[in-house]
Amino acid sequence: MTAGLARRLVAEFTGTGLLAAVAVGSGIAAVRLTGDGALRLLVNSTVTALGLAVLILVFTPAGGAHFNPLVTAADWLLTRTCGPGAAAGVVVVQLAGAIAGTMLAEVMFTAPVAVLSAHHRDGLGLVVSEVVATAGLLLLITALARTGRTAHAPWSVGAWIGAAYWFTASTSFANPAITLGRMFTTSYAGIAPASAPAFVVAQLAGAALGVSLAVVLYPVPAGWAGPADQAASLTG
Repeated sequence: MTAGLARRLVAEFTGTGLLAAVAVGSGIAAVRLTGDGALRLLVNSTVTALGLAVLILVFTPAGGAHFNPLVTAADWLLTRTCGPGAAAGVVVVQLAGAIAGTMLAEVMFTAPVAVLSAHHRDGLGLVVSEVVATAGLLLLITALARTGRTAHAPWSVGAWIGAAYWFTASTSFANPAITLGRMFTTSYAGIAPASAPAFVVAQLAGAALGVSLAVVLYPVPAGWAGPADQAASLTG
């Protein structure tokens, strides 16, 4: 394992873990502070959006700040900047980080640790919501990458997730790792294990849709040298 890959794995584990802690911890805090459903959602969505923006800003130089297996898969499919083994390793640490982050939130709030959620999230509306939320997220991230505007990722990705908390019925999980992590909390933010597979399938479908649309809209990545330019650079 190279030093660069090791650094990336640490960054993805830590960043995904902190993202899970932000989402779950803010959900626990919101429930304890108010009984108003709209206010709970406002707190949870705002804190998650802000926390996500900060985490992307902090961890991007160390490993890309994917925090999401779907983003890692899309990056590998479109750029092949690392081998399949490295990409798989990143996904594994994202999954582990999400579980660890959920447990961290529970410890901070002295809540039951690693108890499976009983919060069932079922129905067509929620599944469609996950398709929409994930498609929008992957469209945004892929479009930024292909147009050379990744500097805008922290605020724009945070803004999308924060908004999607409100305009989707599922409150926008849009991430298989975070979905897995949120299975291990009995809090407001949790999801029952029986509900998780449908969410993940919807997220996969949404990711495929979002990435495909981005490639159609931006078929040539920014900075890509076409055949003529490549030939000119080789001949001097």
